[in-house]
Amino acid sequence: MTLADAFESHRDRLRAVAYRMLGSHADAEDVVQEAWLRLSRQEPGTIDNLGGWLTTVVGRICLDVLRSGRTRPEVSYDDGPEYTATLDDAPAPEDLAAMGDSVGLALLTVLDSLRPDERLAFVLHDVFAVPFAEVGPILGKSADATKMLASRARRKVQGAEQPARPGRREREVVQAFLAAARDGHFERLLEVLHPEVKLTAHTPDGTFITLGATEVATRARVGAAAAHGHPAIANGLPAILARTPDGAPLSLLVFTVTDDRITEITARVDPAELARMNLPERV
Repeated sequence: MTLADAFESHRDRLRAVAYRMLGSHADAEDVVQEAWLRLSRQEPGTIDNLGGWLTTVVGRICLDVLRSGRTRPEVSYDDGPEYTATLDDAPAPEDLAAMGDSVGLALLTVLDSLRPDERLAFVLHDVFAVPFAEVGPILGKSADATKMLASRARRKVQGAEQPARPGRREREVVQAFLAAARDGHFERLLEVLHPEVKLTAHTPDGTFITLGATEVATRARVGAAAAHGHPAIANGLPAILARTPDGAPLSLLVFTVTDDRITEITARVDPAELARMNLPERV
């Protein structure tokens, strides 16, 4: 395996670490690229544990960025919200730290209140299971001191408000939409759609808006995506996540439900945007 191939095998994890540290996909990509440049300057055979070495490098770069205040706010796609999705059949987390790789915007908001060293200790240990003995050298601290930092950060995170989850009735309405789409029942689709429902579809060709239950129900793209989708939760809202047969993200449909009717649907179908969302793989 070439050095580039070895690095690529770690890229997704490194990007996830950097994103949860910095809260910006653009900054995370910059950090991962910088890690590659540093790796490419190393003498072959001088690194025994490539994964650990790369995690250390990414952690140190992120720490430098946080301490310098160079992070830039995430630019959302088409001025719409950035979604973080989890599968709806996943167990509800007892606390934010238990969310692991599905950690989303709610935790990133909490992490903004932590000091850079607390943030790195918490993210690397509690989210990515890096031992304190490996986190400590990144911070220039002992394992015990690093453990105290993570414990302090954990208390702040656990004391924060839990991320919202859709209510049972909202999820039932979206499940009914999914079932009707799968079965091709146009009338049942109309029953769960508000007469003035709004569909906003973000595609590689631009943003398109469709109004009205009849028009939304007949949208072939929405029907196909829903028919092959799986219930999910996106930023506390009921959603449907679909993938192609080969596993590539196909679409993320996010629903607003009011008085037992779907009043708004946001459809994300741009492959490039979906690839940046760190969507759950099992669908």
